[in-house]
Formats: sequence, C-alpha cells, structure tokens
Amino acid sequence: MRSIIKLYQRVLTKYPLRTQAVQAGILMALGDEIAQNLIERKTFRELDYMRTVQFACIGFCIAGPATRTWYGILDRYIGSKGGIIVLKKVCCDQLLFAPTFIFVLLSVIGILQGNDVEHLKAKLQNEYSDILRNNYKVWPMVQLCNFYFVPLQYQVLVVQSIALLWNTYISYKTSIKRQE
Repeated sequence: MRSIIKLYQRVLTKYPLRTQAVQAGILMALGDEIAQNLIERKTFRELDYMRTVQFACIGFCIAGPATRTWYGILDRYIGSKGGIIVLKKVCCDQLLFAPTFIFVLLSVIGILQGNDVEHLKAKLQNEYSDILRNNYKVWPMVQLCNFYFVPLQYQVLVVQSIALLWNTYISYKTSIKRQE
C-alpha cells in the first residue's frame, strides 16, 4: 500500500493536471455505476455502459481539470493559510464556481443524452435549482475542511472522493427523466 501511495505522489507531482483528471474520471464513472447498481437497481444486462463512459469523460475532460485549475487560482489570488482566507475561498467556490460548474455539468450531461436545445432548457429549469440547493447542503462544510486542512495538491482528490456520493446523486437525478 505504501508503494502505491508513493507512486501516486510521484505521478501527482510530475503530472498534476493529468493525474487529477484521471482520478476524477474514475470516480465519476464509479459514481454512475453506484447509481445504476444500488439506486436504480439495474441488473448487469440493463446497465448503461455508455452513460458510465460519458461520466468518466466528463470527469476526465471537465471536472478534474476545472477543479484543479480553480483551486490553483484560489490559492494564487486568495492565499492558502488562515481562517479568513479559507472562508474567502469557500465563499468564492460556492458563489462563483459551484453555480457555474453545475450549469456546465448539467448542460454537458443533457447534450450527451441527446437532448435538443428546448429539452435541455427544460431540464435545466427543472433540475438546476434543486441540485444547486442540495450543493449548498453538502459542499460548504466539505470545502471548509478541504481548504483548511488539505494541501493544494490533494484537494482535488479529497473533493472527488467525497464527490463519489455526489456524482451518484447527479447521475441518478439527471437520468430520471431519461428513463420515463
């Protein structure tokens, strides 16, 4: 186990953006599989593997790179240590990044589901505010702890690990209308 941790640290140091993109892709795909298996109770034959691949791609191409870049920006322009700095980072994260990221995430999921513009608008109107509200129930406390206790290079890993459950929720929530 120790060698795996050392390998991860080495790869993270040498390729931070790529490493965090890969881990986000894996964890988003896993969140979708949890949604399909445990919440939707799909059998092995009913599993939508394309949906899982799409979630992996979203994690790899959007979630991992976006969160890593965002945390770097926060660290660079706001700082990294101290209670007030952490509060500023959480406020920026939840008031600027979260609403934008959720909008982008829902839009990309809708596009990958094959929705036209009108259906995409309707889906956003129906799902966005509920998901954003639920975001505010979970993520401010997670980010307080993350920004206060966790070094920058591990913040995406912490968020993506917690996001495993969040991604399960997003996967299930965005697939409800598609199943009907």
